[in-house]
Amino acid sequence: MSTEPRTVTVPTLDHGEITIPEPAWCAGHEGQPAGCRSDFLHRSPARAFAFRGKQLGAAGLVQGPFAEHASRLTEAHLTLIIEGVTLNPVGLYDLAGALDRYTDRLRDLADELHALLGGGR
Repeated sequence: MSTEPRTVTVPTLDHGEITIPEPAWCAGHEGQPAGCRSDFLHRSPARAFAFRGKQLGAAGLVQGPFAEHASRLTEAHLTLIIEGVTLNPVGLYDLAGALDRYTDRLRDLADELHALLGGGR
């Protein structure tokens, strides 16, 4: 196993190819289209949230090392899509249980983010 920091080289529209450190948690950048350097993001694998076999959302870490605002620091991203789901009372209880289980995964993600930020908030 290499002790060298991982790096990634990506094309940008405004700075050409750039080579930068890549966090160990980053899922990689293969297939990402070239954009502006300030829009470049490292993303972790998504932790999916599914209910009755349908993915309703996902959460993961994201870092914009060249962002021009506060999100330059590592943050978590969360996407929930709960449209077109109609439920009776039993189904709603089932969804609530699934959400309870997913909150444990979100807490794990928060712990990981907290550690990446050196224990600060």
